Amino acid sequence: MTEDTSKLRVPVLLLAPSALVFLVTFAVPFVLFFAISFWVLDLYDIKPAFQFGNYAEVQDKYLGITAFTIVLSAVVGLLTTAIGFLYAYVARFKLPKLADFMLFLALLTMFGGYLMKVYSWKTILGNEGVINTALLGIGVIDQPIAAFLYSPGAVAVTLLHFAVPFAILPIHAAMRGIRDIEIEAAQDLGASGMQQLTTVILPRCRPAIVIAFTLAFLITVGDYVTPLLVGGKQQMLGNFIAPQFGSLFNWPLGAAMSFVLLLCSGLTIILFERLTAWWLRP
Repeated sequence: MTEDTSKLRVPVLLLAPSALVFLVTFAVPFVLFFAISFWVLDLYDIKPAFQFGNYAEVQDKYLGITAFTIVLSAVVGLLTTAIGFLYAYVARFKLPKLADFMLFLALLTMFGGYLMKVYSWKTILGNEGVINTALLGIGVIDQPIAAFLYSPGAVAVTLLHFAVPFAILPIHAAMRGIRDIEIEAAQDLGASGMQQLTTVILPRCRPAIVIAFTLAFLITVGDYVTPLLVGGKQQMLGNFIAPQFGSLFNWPLGAAMSFVLLLCSGLTIILFERLTAWWLRP
């Protein structure tokens, strides 16, 4: 065995435990799950088969709710990315002395608990919540606005609140890699503030922006608890997938719905990445 071959085997052996864990906990279940999506359900008995009936049923019954889920998740992803970018921009370039404190505040919100945030917004947006109480108090409305709660807007606001820290962290990390001399060079060349943003800052942060959108989008698209608690009659595809693995025991249909959602999510993320690559090209 040569010395080069020996050096090559050492990293491979070090990666073997994590690769085994990935294979057992992700790859094998993923392949099995995909195979089940082609199986059939016969009187609560799942039988192996190869047919596309489950995917045809998803197209016939759940295409509209799938489109709504993707659109709502994309909107939440875009808003989350924009807010995360603005927050990180202010911390890095406008208030650099408070940057660490602002980052600490963003991290602190991640420890609040998911359900606590959901119920907080349910309290804020409810008929007797802070918004309706304030509007009633100043005389803007005569009765509570029920549309604040149990609506797509309530779902979007709640998920946005939860996902914003996941957008701030990668974007702030990317901005920290931008040296002050780069901004000063752009200023010396006569670049305005907007030109500095579009020609220096945004292109340098593009990978982080894609990561921020991806995290926010995936958090939203796979969620079914938030629509259940603050969405009312407005549901997302996850609300139809979960019962397939519970009370309905229709794993093949649930698997097909999951893979359709996964495919649509992947295409949306790829589209966003391509659009940012075109818009933010150096």
